[in-house]
Amino acid sequence: MQDKELAKSAAVESAEKWLRLIDENKIGESWNQAALMFRNAVTVEDWESSVAAAQKFVGRPLSRKLKSKQYVEELPGAPDGEYVVIEYETSFENKKNGSETVTPMLDPDGRWRVAGYFVK
Repeated sequence: MQDKELAKSAAVESAEKWLRLIDENKIGESWNQAALMFRNAVTVEDWESSVAAAQKFVGRPLSRKLKSKQYVEELPGAPDGEYVVIEYETSFENKKNGSETVTPMLDPDGRWRVAGYFVK
């Protein structure tokens, strides 16, 4: 197990690189860079459709600010492991007071990769 503060920092860095791919509309690349668990759960085609549907509803992100980051070892519906649940206050084109929740996990190769992403 990693030091929790180091884990949170590494997870936030990974999440922000991954979000940049979404911001740059590199959806297929964001799928390629996601955690193995994520890629096993959703096909690249379904991921591209999901992102397109969300962007159609809320628009593209205009700004985001880190709101919270929490290290956890258990999440509902996911195997036990090392996760960091990161919440951003995000302003979208069509939803000024939105939020994004990004959940990186420590993959078996020791790298933090996004395992979950939700827009509200």
